[in-house]
Amino acid sequence: MISVKSPATRILNAIEAGDERAAAQLLPLVYDELRKLAAAQMAMEKPGRTLTATALVHEAYLRLVGDQRFENRRHFFGAAAEAMRRILVEAARRREALKRGGGQVEREAIELTAIAAPAPDEEMLGVHEVLDELARTDPEAATLVKLRFFGGLTMDEAAAALEMSVRSAGDLWAYARAWLRRMMRRE
Repeated sequence: MISVKSPATRILNAIEAGDERAAAQLLPLVYDELRKLAAAQMAMEKPGRTLTATALVHEAYLRLVGDQRFENRRHFFGAAAEAMRRILVEAARRREALKRGGGQVEREAIELTAIAAPAPDEEMLGVHEVLDELARTDPEAATLVKLRFFGGLTMDEAAAALEMSVRSAGDLWAYARAWLRRMMRRE
């Protein structure tokens, strides 16, 4: 059987081989897909955030094309989702620190209605904290969570990125969500 590699995979191999020009060729090929990942994630953020989808793509890309090695397109997009996850979690932690009085001398009274529902940042940080444990026990399930939760991909898009059937991805998603819920209740 002849293996046909995608242009992105060929460029990833060239980057691994030390071709410095290959990194510049990769971004135009994957930019639209990375932008879609970022835009979906940013759509879940509150309006008025300073981080834009474009900034998220560029920051994630800069983190990706360092010394990392990618086996294939699937591995690259899994790493991209992980990079976006880390960027968004870092931003959420900064916002949470400010909410908790980061640098503020005086305490302010808060209305109970303001804390009635968990904030998206708190949910994101909760998932982030247990996701590393899931990655140790089931790396594929963790990658799917990163693509869906942090990357904002639909089930069809995540299944394609992981090169699995939509049904298999759906089953894995149900397992991962149940696992995450159980672990988040423990904490």
